[in-house]
Amino acid sequence: MRIFKQLNGFFARLPKTKAFGTTASNTSLPPIWALRDQSFDRLPGCLSAAQRNNFATMPEMLDSQPDLDLYVPHPRVRGMTTLDRAAFTKQVVLPALKVKKDALQKVVKSLKGVLLQRPGLKRIVDDLEGEDERLILLDPHKIPAGSSLAEAQQEVLKSFSVSPEVLSYNLELTYDNFKVEEVLQAVLPEGQEVTTAFSRIGHIAHLNLRDHQLPYKHLIGQVIIDKNPGLTCAVNKTNIIESAYRNFQMEVLAGEEANMITKVKEHYITYEFDFSKVYWNPRLCTEHARVVGLLKPGDFLFDVFAGVGPFAVPAAKRNCVVFANDLNPESYRWLQHNCKLNKVDRKVQTFNMDGRDFLEGPVRQTLIQQLALKDRKHALHIVMNLPAMAIEFLDAFRHLLAGGTGSADLPTVHCYGFSKHDDPVRDVQERAEARLGTSLEGCCSVELVRNVAPHKEMMCISFRVPAEVLYKEPPSGAGVDHQPQEPASKRPRSSEESPEEKGKEAL
Repeated sequence: MRIFKQLNGFFARLPKTKAFGTTASNTSLPPIWALRDQSFDRLPGCLSAAQRNNFATMPEMLDSQPDLDLYVPHPRVRGMTTLDRAAFTKQVVLPALKVKKDALQKVVKSLKGVLLQRPGLKRIVDDLEGEDERLILLDPHKIPAGSSLAEAQQEVLKSFSVSPEVLSYNLELTYDNFKVEEVLQAVLPEGQEVTTAFSRIGHIAHLNLRDHQLPYKHLIGQVIIDKNPGLTCAVNKTNIIESAYRNFQMEVLAGEEANMITKVKEHYITYEFDFSKVYWNPRLCTEHARVVGLLKPGDFLFDVFAGVGPFAVPAAKRNCVVFANDLNPESYRWLQHNCKLNKVDRKVQTFNMDGRDFLEGPVRQTLIQQLALKDRKHALHIVMNLPAMAIEFLDAFRHLLAGGTGSADLPTVHCYGFSKHDDPVRDVQERAEARLGTSLEGCCSVELVRNVAPHKEMMCISFRVPAEVLYKEPPSGAGVDHQPQEPASKRPRSSEESPEEKGKEAL
């Protein structure tokens, strides 16, 4: 036994290298080596002969054999709140075949079903022992360490003059080799929901984290940036959108904190804006395209809550006449900027007014003119995209054109609203009818735009304003003055400096 102890000490002092070795039997080794293997098998905490290869092939491991699951980071990262990328490093042993360069493509094609399929990992690597040979890595779940290929596969390899002997290749996995969901699933407590979804607004990732994710918010933000090229900032919404300006408070989780001015493209149109001061939701791109697709050249579009222009700019691109309004001064600035950026500023009249004042002022004046035309061929559309309260503005259409006789082609309204009702279609329609003071049964359509949250839907109700609503005389003694007396502050602020003039450095 003394000689075995001395041998063990000798082997322990040998350097550990990341090479490869055979998994074949040791029957050809000298007897003393076989006895050494048996002695090792009896020692607690040591690898068995089937698990262990040539002593020069094993990576340095102090705890136990490596985890062969390529999709799970090291368990030590569980509960981490500050990202430590080095902690994700782990060693795995992969089965491999040694193949001559000229036979590589034939072998890869023939053994496609058992090759390593892990994205981001090369399955053909250099052989440190020969320049004319390469190692083809196999899937450890299909070809476990210590096993061999099926007889049919071995025969194929022999036909290519390739040895069917399965070798072991020590591979180091790092943080870069794991996907977002794999990193977060390994870090967050087991059993908790892992949300990897976010909205991308140019270089900014916008997250809506749940309460149980908040202790890990900075780590989550950094992981999102690391795993998505082009992102330099991650933010989390800290309150719901309740302000009249439709912006929300946000917290920077990781990355650049100062640069909130971003650029996005939607349906080949470019928009620029300060994301911290205006509203933008990339999930509405399909809805923007749907409504704009209803317009024809020459049509009029009145965008009551225009934001930075996702309806107004593409409508102007279709050669429509556009009146775009937003109460938020920042949205108004960027609306003007985006009109110039996309070269439609001469087709869009911009306003910085309250939505109701916009309807009762510029919209009313233009409707009077257009509805008086006998041979008018273009349609009139009014978009009201403020889902938290747009339906409450519908009563502005009551008596808007008092004294008129009506027209067969009255304006079509597209009004957005949220609903938590079990029947959101009926809920939105009934609320719209209550504000209009008439029934819309059979003369409106209600579309589901998107699911905002569990039991909360964003809907769009579209209808042609009924003549009895638009032209109905107000009750006697109501004292409503329908003559447009627009104060100076309500007129278009077209002379205000554009973002290029005010903030060239910011852009």
